[in-house]
Amino acid sequence: MKPREDIQNIYQTALAVFSEYGYQKATMEDIAGRLGMTKGNLYLYVKNKKDLYRKTVANALLCWQSRVLEAVGAETDVREKFRIMCAKAVQYLSEDNLLRNLLVRDPEIFPMFADRDPYAGINRNSVALIRSILQQGIDEGVFRPIDPDRISEVIFMIYKMFIIRMYIRAEDDRLHAMFEDTVDLCTRGLFSENA
Repeated sequence: MKPREDIQNIYQTALAVFSEYGYQKATMEDIAGRLGMTKGNLYLYVKNKKDLYRKTVANALLCWQSRVLEAVGAETDVREKFRIMCAKAVQYLSEDNLLRNLLVRDPEIFPMFADRDPYAGINRNSVALIRSILQQGIDEGVFRPIDPDRISEVIFMIYKMFIIRMYIRAEDDRLHAMFEDTVDLCTRGLFSENA
């Protein structure tokens, strides 16, 4: 295996172990054993369990972000781009059982407020994506003039609230429909055209 493939395999395997046991109970021996390597060999890639955990979670979040970027990048219509971004961002966790289970075990990975966000840099990139779509819509005259910096933060906060309630707390099956209603409200507004 090449080093890049090695590290991706390590992150995927570590994600499975952390998802199954949680950070506290998972051991470097568990992960090394599943990889078919010694614990000492695993330390050639990471400093310790905490380092492996942070890198594993960051990698998983970047994969989530990549999937959304890929879907959005294939679309030129800004309205569809916004809808696709919203749908794919939420849909991803319904498909990635390992990351979803890890988020349930450790909700601090994806906290509601940015001041406690251990992955703030990654999440800033998500906000930047929202901002770029908003700016494109404003520039094209499709979206009304708004403050794209502030509104991108608002949209990301709403998104985080839904992720936390849908997947981490698993509060109600109706939340998926409520998320779609929220996207519709954001894109079409509350007032009728005749009002």
